[in-house]
Amino acid sequence: MTVLVFLDPVHPAGRLADASSPTILATDQGVTRGDGVFESLLAVNGVPRKMQAHLDRLALSARTMDLRIPGAGEWQAAIATALTAYAAGGEQCVVKLISTRGPEGANSPTSWVTVTPVSPSVAAQRENGLAVVLLERGYDSDLAARAPWLLMGAKTLSYAVNMAALRHAHSVGADDVIFTSNDELVLEGPTSSVLLAHISDDSGIPVKRLITPHLDTGILPGTTQGALFAAARESGWELGYGPVTPADLLDADAVWLISSLRLLAPVNTIDGQEIGNAETRAALTAELSALLAATE
Repeated sequence: MTVLVFLDPVHPAGRLADASSPTILATDQGVTRGDGVFESLLAVNGVPRKMQAHLDRLALSARTMDLRIPGAGEWQAAIATALTAYAAGGEQCVVKLISTRGPEGANSPTSWVTVTPVSPSVAAQRENGLAVVLLERGYDSDLAARAPWLLMGAKTLSYAVNMAALRHAHSVGADDVIFTSNDELVLEGPTSSVLLAHISDDSGIPVKRLITPHLDTGILPGTTQGALFAAARESGWELGYGPVTPADLLDADAVWLISSLRLLAPVNTIDGQEIGNAETRAALTAELSALLAATE
Protein backbone atom coordinates (compact mmCIF):
# COMPACT_ATOMS: atom_id res chain seq x y z
CA MET A 1 0.00 0.00 0.00
CA THR A 2 1.33 3.44 -0.99
CA VAL A 3 -0.29 6.73 -0.05
CA LEU A 4 0.61 9.75 -2.19
CA VAL A 5 -0.07 13.37 -1.23
CA PHE A 6 1.01 16.36 -3.34
CA LEU A 7 1.73 19.73 -1.76
CA ASP A 8 -0.62 22.08 -3.59
CA PRO A 9 -1.44 25.74 -2.78
CA VAL A 10 -5.07 25.03 -3.69
CA HIS A 11 -5.21 22.26 -1.06
CA PRO A 12 -3.63 23.52 2.20
CA ALA A 13 -3.70 20.04 3.77
CA GLY A 14 -2.24 18.43 0.66
CA ARG A 15 -3.90 16.73 -2.31
CA LEU A 16 -4.37 12.97 -2.20
CA ALA A 17 -3.54 11.26 -5.49
CA ASP A 18 -3.65 7.74 -6.88
CA ALA A 19 -0.14 6.35 -6.45
CA SER A 20 -0.81 3.69 -9.10
CA SER A 21 -1.48 6.27 -11.84
CA PRO A 22 1.06 8.48 -13.69
CA THR A 23 1.44 11.70 -11.74
CA ILE A 24 4.85 13.24 -12.60
CA LEU A 25 5.51 15.00 -15.91
CA ALA A 26 8.19 13.42 -18.08
CA THR A 27 9.89 16.82 -18.24
CA ASP A 28 10.20 17.17 -14.46
CA GLN A 29 13.84 17.85 -13.64
CA GLY A 30 13.72 15.49 -10.71
CA VAL A 31 13.15 12.72 -13.28
CA THR A 32 15.40 13.96 -16.09
CA ARG A 33 18.32 15.24 -13.97
CA GLY A 34 17.88 14.04 -10.40
CA ASP A 35 17.52 17.73 -9.53
CA GLY A 36 15.78 17.69 -6.19
CA VAL A 37 15.98 16.84 -2.51
CA PHE A 38 14.36 14.27 -0.27
CA GLU A 39 14.05 12.97 3.27
CA SER A 40 12.87 9.62 4.62
CA LEU A 41 11.60 9.20 8.16
CA LEU A 42 9.97 6.52 10.23
CA ALA A 43 6.45 6.84 11.63
CA VAL A 44 5.33 4.64 14.52
CA ASN A 45 1.62 4.22 15.18
CA GLY A 46 0.90 7.21 12.96
CA VAL A 47 3.43 9.52 14.66
CA PRO A 48 6.46 10.66 12.60
CA ARG A 49 9.81 10.35 14.38
CA LYS A 50 12.20 13.33 14.48
CA MET A 51 10.04 15.24 11.99
CA GLN A 52 11.50 18.68 12.75
CA ALA A 53 15.06 17.43 12.34
CA HIS A 54 14.16 16.01 8.94
CA LEU A 55 12.38 19.18 7.87
CA ASP A 56 15.38 21.24 8.95
CA ARG A 57 17.74 19.03 6.94
CA LEU A 58 15.41 19.12 3.92
CA ALA A 59 15.44 22.93 4.04
CA LEU A 60 19.23 22.98 4.38
CA SER A 61 19.64 20.67 1.39
CA ALA A 62 17.31 22.89 -0.64
CA ARG A 63 19.23 26.04 0.29
CA THR A 64 22.47 24.36 -0.73
CA MET A 65 20.92 23.70 -4.15
CA ASP A 66 19.25 27.14 -4.49
CA LEU A 67 15.96 25.26 -4.66
CA ARG A 68 12.76 26.89 -3.44
CA ILE A 69 10.55 24.35 -1.64
CA PRO A 70 7.41 24.57 0.52
CA GLY A 71 7.72 25.64 4.15
CA ALA A 72 7.67 23.38 7.18
CA GLY A 73 3.98 24.00 7.90
CA GLU A 74 2.96 22.83 4.44
CA TRP A 75 5.02 19.67 4.78
CA GLN A 76 3.58 18.97 8.23
CA ALA A 77 0.02 19.30 6.91
CA ALA A 78 0.71 16.97 3.97
CA ILE A 79 2.41 14.43 6.24
CA ALA A 80 -0.62 14.43 8.55
CA THR A 81 -2.96 13.90 5.60
CA ALA A 82 -0.84 11.05 4.27
CA LEU A 83 -0.55 9.29 7.64
CA THR A 84 -4.29 9.60 8.24
CA ALA A 85 -4.95 7.98 4.87
CA TYR A 86 -2.48 5.21 5.70
CA ALA A 87 -3.87 4.62 9.21
CA ALA A 88 -4.67 0.93 8.67
CA GLY A 89 -1.33 0.15 7.04
CA GLY A 90 0.62 -1.14 10.06
CA GLU A 91 2.51 -0.13 13.21
CA GLN A 92 5.57 1.28 11.39
CA CYS A 93 5.75 2.96 8.02
CA VAL A 94 8.14 5.01 5.88
CA VAL A 95 7.32 8.67 5.19
CA LYS A 96 9.24 10.13 2.26
CA LEU A 97 9.34 13.84 1.43
CA ILE A 98 10.42 14.76 -2.10
CA SER A 99 10.78 18.11 -3.82
CA THR A 100 12.13 18.63 -7.34
CA ARG A 101 12.91 21.72 -9.40
CA GLY A 102 9.78 20.93 -11.41
CA PRO A 103 9.27 20.82 -15.18
CA GLU A 104 11.82 22.54 -17.39
CA GLY A 105 11.06 26.27 -17.58
CA ALA A 106 8.13 26.15 -15.12
CA ASN A 107 10.03 27.80 -12.23
CA SER A 108 7.84 25.92 -9.79
CA PRO A 109 8.86 22.94 -7.63
CA THR A 110 7.02 19.64 -7.58
CA SER A 111 6.64 18.40 -4.01
CA TRP A 112 4.99 15.35 -2.55
CA VAL A 113 4.81 12.93 0.37
CA THR A 114 4.54 9.16 0.17
CA VAL A 115 3.82 6.67 2.94
CA THR A 116 4.76 3.02 2.42
CA PRO A 117 5.34 -0.06 4.59
CA VAL A 118 8.75 -0.70 6.14
CA SER A 119 10.63 -3.23 4.03
CA PRO A 120 11.02 -6.66 5.67
CA SER A 121 14.74 -6.51 4.81
CA VAL A 122 15.13 -3.40 6.97
CA ALA A 123 13.69 -5.20 9.99
CA ALA A 124 15.93 -8.20 9.29
CA GLN A 125 19.04 -6.02 9.22
CA ARG A 126 18.15 -4.50 12.58
CA GLU A 127 17.80 -8.00 14.02
CA ASN A 128 20.58 -9.93 12.29
CA GLY A 129 23.24 -7.31 11.61
CA LEU A 130 25.29 -6.65 8.49
CA ALA A 131 28.28 -7.84 6.55
CA VAL A 132 29.91 -4.67 5.22
CA VAL A 133 32.64 -3.89 2.68
CA LEU A 134 34.77 -0.75 2.50
CA LEU A 135 34.59 1.06 -0.86
CA GLU A 136 36.38 4.19 -2.07
CA ARG A 137 34.11 7.20 -2.61
CA GLY A 138 36.62 8.75 -5.00
CA TYR A 139 37.47 12.07 -3.35
CA ASP A 140 39.64 13.51 -0.59
CA SER A 141 38.09 14.29 2.78
CA ASP A 142 38.61 18.06 2.35
CA LEU A 143 36.88 18.32 -1.04
CA ALA A 144 33.59 19.64 0.37
CA ALA A 145 35.25 22.86 1.52
CA ARG A 146 36.99 23.35 -1.85
CA ALA A 147 34.05 22.50 -4.11
CA PRO A 148 30.67 23.47 -2.63
CA TRP A 149 29.02 23.03 -6.05
CA LEU A 150 29.38 19.27 -5.62
CA LEU A 151 26.56 19.48 -3.02
CA MET A 152 28.30 17.16 -0.59
CA GLY A 153 26.36 17.08 2.66
CA ALA A 154 23.04 17.74 0.89
CA LYS A 155 20.45 14.95 0.57
CA THR A 156 19.75 15.15 -3.14
CA LEU A 157 17.90 12.81 -5.49
CA SER A 158 21.19 11.95 -7.24
CA TYR A 159 21.67 8.56 -5.57
CA ALA A 160 22.85 6.55 -8.59
CA VAL A 161 26.38 6.08 -7.17
CA ASN A 162 25.01 5.07 -3.77
CA MET A 163 22.75 2.44 -5.31
CA ALA A 164 25.56 1.17 -7.54
CA ALA A 165 27.72 0.73 -4.43
CA LEU A 166 25.02 -1.35 -2.77
CA ARG A 167 24.62 -3.52 -5.87
CA HIS A 168 28.37 -4.11 -5.88
CA ALA A 169 28.27 -5.08 -2.20
CA HIS A 170 25.49 -7.58 -2.89
CA SER A 171 27.44 -9.01 -5.84
CA VAL A 172 30.34 -9.90 -3.52
CA GLY A 173 28.12 -11.36 -0.81
CA ALA A 174 27.93 -8.34 1.52
CA ASP A 175 24.88 -6.45 2.78
CA ASP A 176 26.09 -2.87 2.79
CA VAL A 177 28.95 -0.43 2.29
CA ILE A 178 31.04 2.02 4.27
CA PHE A 179 32.59 4.66 2.02
CA THR A 180 36.15 5.86 2.54
CA SER A 181 37.95 8.91 1.16
CA ASN A 182 41.08 8.90 -0.97
CA ASP A 183 43.05 9.95 2.11
CA GLU A 184 41.72 6.89 3.96
CA LEU A 185 39.14 8.39 6.27
CA VAL A 186 35.79 6.78 6.98
CA LEU A 187 32.84 8.72 5.55
CA GLU A 188 29.34 7.19 5.68
CA GLY A 189 27.18 4.44 4.22
CA PRO A 190 25.14 4.91 1.02
CA THR A 191 22.00 5.40 3.13
CA SER A 192 23.33 5.65 6.69
CA SER A 193 25.71 7.20 9.17
CA VAL A 194 28.59 5.25 10.72
CA LEU A 195 28.90 4.85 14.48
CA LEU A 196 31.46 2.98 16.57
CA ALA A 197 31.79 2.24 20.28
CA HIS A 198 34.59 1.51 22.74
CA ILE A 199 33.86 0.07 26.17
CA SER A 200 37.48 0.00 27.36
CA ASP A 201 40.57 2.08 26.65
CA ASP A 202 44.00 0.83 25.58
CA SER A 203 44.88 -0.07 29.17
CA GLY A 204 41.65 -1.99 29.72
CA ILE A 205 39.96 0.63 31.89
CA PRO A 206 36.18 0.62 31.29
CA VAL A 207 34.82 3.50 29.22
CA LYS A 208 31.60 4.22 27.35
CA ARG A 209 32.54 6.12 24.20
CA LEU A 210 30.63 6.65 20.94
CA ILE A 211 32.38 8.08 17.89
CA THR A 212 31.12 9.10 14.45
CA PRO A 213 33.01 10.65 11.50
CA HIS A 214 33.15 14.45 11.56
CA LEU A 215 31.00 16.42 9.13
CA ASP A 216 33.91 18.37 7.61
CA THR A 217 34.41 15.46 5.22
CA GLY A 218 31.21 16.42 3.39
CA ILE A 219 29.01 13.64 4.76
CA LEU A 220 25.32 14.03 5.46
CA PRO A 221 24.51 15.06 9.04
CA GLY A 222 22.59 12.11 10.47
CA THR A 223 19.29 12.94 12.20
CA THR A 224 19.14 9.58 13.99
CA GLN A 225 22.81 9.70 14.94
CA GLY A 226 22.23 13.18 16.38
CA ALA A 227 19.25 12.01 18.41
CA LEU A 228 21.16 9.02 19.75
CA PHE A 229 24.16 11.15 20.71
CA ALA A 230 21.92 13.47 22.72
CA ALA A 231 20.33 10.54 24.56
CA ALA A 232 23.67 8.77 25.10
CA ARG A 233 25.22 11.90 26.60
CA GLU A 234 22.43 12.01 29.18
CA SER A 235 23.12 8.34 29.94
CA GLY A 236 26.81 8.92 30.65
CA TRP A 237 28.43 8.06 27.33
CA GLU A 238 31.42 10.06 26.08
CA LEU A 239 30.91 11.36 22.54
CA GLY A 240 33.39 12.06 19.78
CA TYR A 241 33.50 13.18 16.15
CA GLY A 242 36.27 11.63 13.98
CA PRO A 243 38.47 11.61 12.10
CA VAL A 244 37.83 7.88 11.85
CA THR A 245 40.04 5.48 9.90
CA PRO A 246 39.28 1.93 8.73
CA ALA A 247 41.67 0.70 11.43
CA ASP A 248 39.52 2.45 14.04
CA LEU A 249 36.48 0.52 12.83
CA LEU A 250 38.29 -2.81 13.00
CA ASP A 251 39.54 -2.00 16.52
CA ALA A 252 36.11 -1.01 17.86
CA ASP A 253 34.05 -3.07 20.27
CA ALA A 254 31.01 -2.47 18.05
CA VAL A 255 30.15 -0.65 14.81
CA TRP A 256 26.72 0.28 13.48
CA LEU A 257 25.11 1.74 10.42
CA ILE A 258 22.43 4.05 11.76
CA SER A 259 19.56 5.65 9.86
CA SER A 260 15.98 6.79 10.35
CA LEU A 261 14.44 3.65 8.87
CA ARG A 262 16.89 0.92 9.79
CA LEU A 263 17.64 2.55 13.15
CA LEU A 264 20.69 0.85 14.73
CA ALA A 265 21.94 -2.03 12.56
CA PRO A 266 25.03 -3.75 14.01
CA VAL A 267 27.96 -4.43 11.69
CA ASN A 268 29.04 -8.04 12.17
CA THR A 269 31.97 -8.01 9.76
CA ILE A 270 33.96 -5.51 7.68
CA ASP A 271 35.72 -6.99 4.65
CA GLY A 272 35.28 -10.38 6.31
CA GLN A 273 36.80 -9.43 9.69
CA GLU A 274 34.54 -9.74 12.72
CA ILE A 275 33.96 -6.58 14.75
CA GLY A 276 34.25 -7.22 18.49
CA ASN A 277 32.21 -10.28 19.42
CA ALA A 278 28.58 -11.26 19.06
CA GLU A 279 27.76 -10.98 22.77
CA THR A 280 29.18 -7.47 23.08
CA ARG A 281 27.51 -6.31 19.86
CA ALA A 282 24.15 -7.61 21.04
CA ALA A 283 24.41 -6.02 24.49
CA LEU A 284 25.49 -2.62 23.18
CA THR A 285 22.89 -2.67 20.42
CA ALA A 286 20.15 -3.40 22.96
CA GLU A 287 21.35 -0.62 25.28
CA LEU A 288 21.64 2.03 22.57
CA SER A 289 18.44 0.94 20.82
CA ALA A 290 16.56 1.48 24.08
CA LEU A 291 18.02 5.00 24.33
CA LEU A 292 17.09 5.70 20.72
CA ALA A 293 13.55 4.40 21.17
CA ALA A 294 13.02 6.90 23.98
CA THR A 295 13.81 9.85 21.69
CA GLU A 296 11.08 11.63 19.76
